[in-house]
Amino acid sequence: MARNYELLLLETIENLGLVGDVVKVRPGFARNFLLPNAMAEAPTPEKIESLKAARAIAEAHLSKQRAEREAVIARLAGITLTLVRACNDQGVLYGAVTQRDISDQLIIEGYGIDMRAVRLNNPIRRVVTEQVTIQFGRDLVAEITVVVKPDRIIEMETSSSSQRTAEPSADDAQFDEPSDDAPKGKSGKGKSDDGKSDDGKSDRGTKSPRKSREKSSKE
Repeated sequence: MARNYELLLLETIENLGLVGDVVKVRPGFARNFLLPNAMAEAPTPEKIESLKAARAIAEAHLSKQRAEREAVIARLAGITLTLVRACNDQGVLYGAVTQRDISDQLIIEGYGIDMRAVRLNNPIRRVVTEQVTIQFGRDLVAEITVVVKPDRIIEMETSSSSQRTAEPSADDAQFDEPSDDAPKGKSGKGKSDDGKSDDGKSDRGTKSPRKSREKSSKE
């Protein structure tokens, strides 16, 4: 495993150190960022001594900056930030709300917040109310409420797992019952429209005894 580089900072770098500080950094960070940009170099007693005045100025500036940030954090506690954006009928924004949008709105409302202090995991892409963290350094933190509103009145579509079903009315629940007054045959068996009795036998071929006697007398 490669050993860390020990470098002297030639300028103040946030979350790393002040100008004149001797810090240890990863080799890749040193070779790819600090050294090519002339932000650091190998420390020597002479160079460290030459940066003492610059370091004192940086410390004074840092102290003043911290006091200002503490005041801002105190003012931010519990505030609600409202952003109005164009969206479709489902509340999906045509342009997402980003860290820069929140920072710009805070500056408009009198809070000097740099975009890097807005901790937003993902851009806001719909009409919503969301908690957003504002953080300076490691210990100055405030939570604000960001409300994204539509630029017009919309009807939000709501998904429902169940739909309202019409209940049957009392009239629909009633069924026709056979009437007790319906005519019944002498034998208790009715006839169908085709001349058959209920037992399935037809009585068309059955002759009465009277008609048979009259026919015999004529012969």
